[in-house]
Amino acid sequence: MDWGMMGWFGPIMMLAFWAVIIIAVIFLIRWLMVSSRGGISPRTEDSALEILKKRYARGEIKKEEFEQMKKDLS
Repeated sequence: MDWGMMGWFGPIMMLAFWAVIIIAVIFLIRWLMVSSRGGISPRTEDSALEILKKRYARGEIKKEEFEQMKKDLS
């Protein structure tokens, strides 16, 4: 069998070439999807008062602490 000058190197390079092409297409599609949504949307974080209300509702803080912290935030 005569593989020519490339030997086993030719088929390996062909597989590497197609792997690079496929990976590039995947990254391009992902980039287009993120761009079309206006970039990565910022996480909506609760305000300090919302966090305080949740802590009070879970019973982590008492009413007096809640009122004091609420006053401090205002």
